[in-house]
Amino acid sequence: MTDVKINMPTHYALERDLLEQLSGRPGHQRCVVGRDELLLVLHEVPKAGVPERDAVFFWRSRDGRWFQPDGEGLKGLGDLLDRYAKAIDENEEILEKTDEAEDLFRVLKHAGPLTRSSRNMVVALEQVLAQEPDDRLMRTYRDRSREIERAAELLHADGRETLLFWQAEAAEEHTKSATRFGNILFKLNLVTGFFLPLVAFGGLFGMNVDLPEFTQGMFWWIFLGALGVGGGLLCYVAKERR
Repeated sequence: MTDVKINMPTHYALERDLLEQLSGRPGHQRCVVGRDELLLVLHEVPKAGVPERDAVFFWRSRDGRWFQPDGEGLKGLGDLLDRYAKAIDENEEILEKTDEAEDLFRVLKHAGPLTRSSRNMVVALEQVLAQEPDDRLMRTYRDRSREIERAAELLHADGRETLLFWQAEAAEEHTKSATRFGNILFKLNLVTGFFLPLVAFGGLFGMNVDLPEFTQGMFWWIFLGALGVGGGLLCYVAKERR
């Protein structure tokens, strides 16, 4: 008999045909079909950031009875689905309440493995039903696993949409801030341009040099002329901006 070194429950007496299809690792979620028996290999709820998966085995013996890790029956499969649903609900609650990027990335990091694992679980249960199409209990678990798969997909999609919304919101706020800053600089430049001729004329005629006689007593004319030039520059720049 093949030596299979995996964490198989001790009360499972698997037939040779099943054992020969197993390796030293549990592998992906699937239904292993023997001559008269089935072995359903599922994964425990994945943990965020942990690539390894803990396997949960359900064995159907040749007399049609199902066995779970702690005894007879399939209640453990329902409990496993409950744990998946609880993990999804907890992440949805975080997603609804959080406004922190760290929490959002934590949800997305968990939502991806939850989506893939629940999808593969559906495939494994479908394989069981292909062998046992009249198993109503297994059909019920399959339908519920589909609901969990959809919930996981919605969680992942909602997380990505929230991330995109936050990015768009931040970009919009950045654009508004840049526009406000640009308007402030434009107004400062207008003020500077308005007084530039006045400063230039003041500097020119305030130099410690001999000025022509016709400039004597023309202070106000020079002042008003400089303001007029500044006003002209102001109107020109404002018109170009519009």
